[in-house]
Amino acid sequence: MKQAQIDEYLDFATARSGHLYRTACLLAGGDSHLAEDLVQETLGRLYVHWRRVSGADNPAAYAHTVLVRAFLSHRRRRSSGERPTGYLPDGADGASAAAGQGDPALRLTLLSALQQLTVRDRAVVVLRYWEDRSVEETATALRLSAGVVRTQSSRALKQLRQILGTSLGDLAHR
Repeated sequence: MKQAQIDEYLDFATARSGHLYRTACLLAGGDSHLAEDLVQETLGRLYVHWRRVSGADNPAAYAHTVLVRAFLSHRRRRSSGERPTGYLPDGADGASAAAGQGDPALRLTLLSALQQLTVRDRAVVVLRYWEDRSVEETATALRLSAGVVRTQSSRALKQLRQILGTSLGDLAHR
């Protein structure tokens, strides 16, 4: 790869890594270490294929698709079923405060609710409602049909409403 392409990649990676990290945190259910691993894997894959990525219509969307696929691949691996026994959340910083807009109780409630969804439902909710992607973009990223995305969105939102009940409204209006 030529130096100009390397510089272009570094500029892209610097500009997009924070956004990728926030999305990865939501997909990983608040596990910041897994989120960092997913972003690192995503950036590594983008570097290897940078010539193709930089020629894409929307490199940022391409990067998010790679991130979601890395997350889904991780969840399929046998070792992804391991869970730490005592979870202590990291201190608040700019990137981790994105969910819940700085309100720790709201953030923890939302992350806890997201963790209770299936992997694919969580990916659909994060892409559709957090990333504000269209049904078609979400379907493309997850390699699903638009109808499946609509069905899963509806099912996942219903499940989130059951999980959260009225507690989300109580937290949001403090």
